[in-house]
Amino acid sequence: MNGRLLVFNSHEAWVHQLRVLGRPLDIVVDLPGRHTRGWDTAMRPVPENARLIPLGDVLAAREEYNCIIAHNLTDLLDVRRLAGPRLLVIHLTLDGMFLEQKARTKPAEFRRTVATYLAKSCTHAVAVSELKGRSWGFAHDIVPLSVDPADYLPWQGDVSAGLRISNFVARRSRTLLWDYHQRAFANLPVTLVGHNPEMPGVSPSRDWNGLKETLSHHRFFIHTADPALEDGYNTATLEAMAAGLPILGNRNPSSPITHGFDGFLSDDPAELRDFAQLLLNDHALAAKMGQAARETVRLKFSPAAFKAGFSRSIAIAQSKFPVLHHHSHA
Repeated sequence: MNGRLLVFNSHEAWVHQLRVLGRPLDIVVDLPGRHTRGWDTAMRPVPENARLIPLGDVLAAREEYNCIIAHNLTDLLDVRRLAGPRLLVIHLTLDGMFLEQKARTKPAEFRRTVATYLAKSCTHAVAVSELKGRSWGFAHDIVPLSVDPADYLPWQGDVSAGLRISNFVARRSRTLLWDYHQRAFANLPVTLVGHNPEMPGVSPSRDWNGLKETLSHHRFFIHTADPALEDGYNTATLEAMAAGLPILGNRNPSSPITHGFDGFLSDDPAELRDFAQLLLNDHALAAKMGQAARETVRLKFSPAAFKAGFSRSIAIAQSKFPVLHHHSHA
């Protein structure tokens, strides 16, 4: 089936992966509450097989989509009158989301509401990781993120500095173990890239090519996160691995990194700092570990696996959908 898919804009790096499905894409833009009204080209280019379309136009056209891909309940409610199978993609842990949004309801209560709504609307849920799926109570369908090392530049590592890519650090400080990050890397050369309006001198890359440039020059990459709230990697971490950078971070059960092989992991900031210093002083070691990181990402997070997994998720969503037709006139 090569029918048209509808996907809501947000999580550009994730949506950009959908290009590997080889299906025409309609991406809903002009949604309220985002720092960019349209597609954020600082994160990714618009996929070749996609057209950007405001929600109003989508609703007016009333096209029947092969599958409607949402990132949250608001998305699902926005298209409740539109025909087509539905998929909810879970990108965050429920507890992490509640913490960052300072939500008033109880997570368990919200989890029940979501489960009820998905059942009623015949929506299938798919999560980007086991931790995220479990936190919402939808652990049966997991389709991991993907990156392709072929998309990245050869690693040079000529800038003797670490790199971290993260948006809204202030809001996510608990999730990202920011105190730990600061203790481990204080006074070491570390570049922070991302949308962080409250941090002077910190800005996002101009675009994906700019990001690839930055990755190719830095010595190592940092990802720290509270294992209860976030995985031991994110898209940026996988990109850094694909670009040939070793990864430094705290110990996290879902980290793809093997300590001493393709990066260094420690829960002791002083020890992690020593590992950082080691890589800053030893270009050859960083190169060797970065090559290993590239191989790890090739094996564990391939576009082919994403394509197979997500195509299966769409098929499951389609199998749940016909039920809707029988009830829509009830």
